[in-house]
Amino acid sequence: MEKKNKTIKLIISVLIIAVSVLLLAGFLGGKDLMYHLLNRGDLGPLTREDIRYIEAETPEATSKDGTVNSADWKETYPEIVTTMKDNANNYTVVSYLEQDPYLVNVYEGYGFAKDYGSARGHEYCLEDVAKTERPHPMANCLTCKTPNFAKLVNDLGVSAYTMDFADVMSAMEESVSCYTCHGNDAGNQGKITITHSYVLKALGDNADTIDAATLSCGQCHIEYYFTPSDKETMMPYDSVEAMTPEAILAYYDSMVMPDGTVGFYDWVQESTGAHMLKAQHPEMETFLYGRHAAEGMNCADCHMSIEMAEDGTVYHSHYLASPLDDPNLLLTCAECHEDTDMTDFVHRLQDKITARETEVGNRLSDFKDALAAAVSEGAASGEELDAVRKLYREAQWYFDFCYVENSEGAHNSELSGRCLDLAEERIAEGMELLGKE
Repeated sequence: MEKKNKTIKLIISVLIIAVSVLLLAGFLGGKDLMYHLLNRGDLGPLTREDIRYIEAETPEATSKDGTVNSADWKETYPEIVTTMKDNANNYTVVSYLEQDPYLVNVYEGYGFAKDYGSARGHEYCLEDVAKTERPHPMANCLTCKTPNFAKLVNDLGVSAYTMDFADVMSAMEESVSCYTCHGNDAGNQGKITITHSYVLKALGDNADTIDAATLSCGQCHIEYYFTPSDKETMMPYDSVEAMTPEAILAYYDSMVMPDGTVGFYDWVQESTGAHMLKAQHPEMETFLYGRHAAEGMNCADCHMSIEMAEDGTVYHSHYLASPLDDPNLLLTCAECHEDTDMTDFVHRLQDKITARETEVGNRLSDFKDALAAAVSEGAASGEELDAVRKLYREAQWYFDFCYVENSEGAHNSELSGRCLDLAEERIAEGMELLGKE
């Protein structure tokens, strides 16, 4: 009987070992079950290290221009394509011109005084650029709206930028998609590809100093301008060190325009005679000078949660969310912020920056009116007016750098506050020169 019991125990031990080997090898059901099970308990939130990227064969492109679009990748990456399409749920648009009426006055003479609303999901990029009331005679307005235009630039070169908007728009097939961040080879171990040629042209070797996961977003979420010569989209710096609002302003101030004017400008404001700059949306620049980037974080860490499908597949959700709206993303905040109520913390920070934006924005509008009146009355010399115009241009630039950065201070509240301080300083100096303060 004792020998029999030993035999039974031996058989059971062998079976346990065999099952363990099967689990580890992933033979059951074709899944890596041990990997699956390791992420099922109370082991903390999933991280980048939990994702296993695959080597997948690139599917045949179904688009006319050879771009492998999201539908082509759906069989290979069903979860990723599905969550990417979920960005259509971000459809609410706030009119900034109605929310902050002073903007109409500050942007007088420029397209943003006619139409300026909050951005919505990537699914709407093409629709929104087609509907905007801001004029867009050339195709360069499509730069960040569709991978098809990035592919066109990569194929044709800078001549694509000056093509007729309507003609090019009719050939665009998909809004921001897989190609934008991964090129046509999205299955290559999750590799990120910077597909916008101007990014690599501007940064050169310094592109390698920026986390690819941040730079892929920064292809579009940046300050940029259209070159006066060929209307090419371009970044006003060549390194992270040159991305401060002060350095970018100096870059623009040093440019020589085709008419010989020193200092790049987006438009000349008729009532003030000022050569104005319009900041775009410098999210990457603001983020890279903040604490999170200094800690080695990238855009995906706060905006793309790591999820697990029912079959155990771990993947980056491509639904781009605020961390305040995603419990999984909020869990990652706790690793550094511990038991801080992050929703309350961030909202208080954003409310503070927004309140200051409103205060400074209204003061900027008053400054613009005072300058316009001085120009109209002819009470000051041209040299005196130019000195005030310079202060107005700078005040508007620093204000705009904060206002148009879409985090309301969450990416880098210190930089946002500094921009508003600089704007206030310029306003006070200008009003003093005009005898208003």
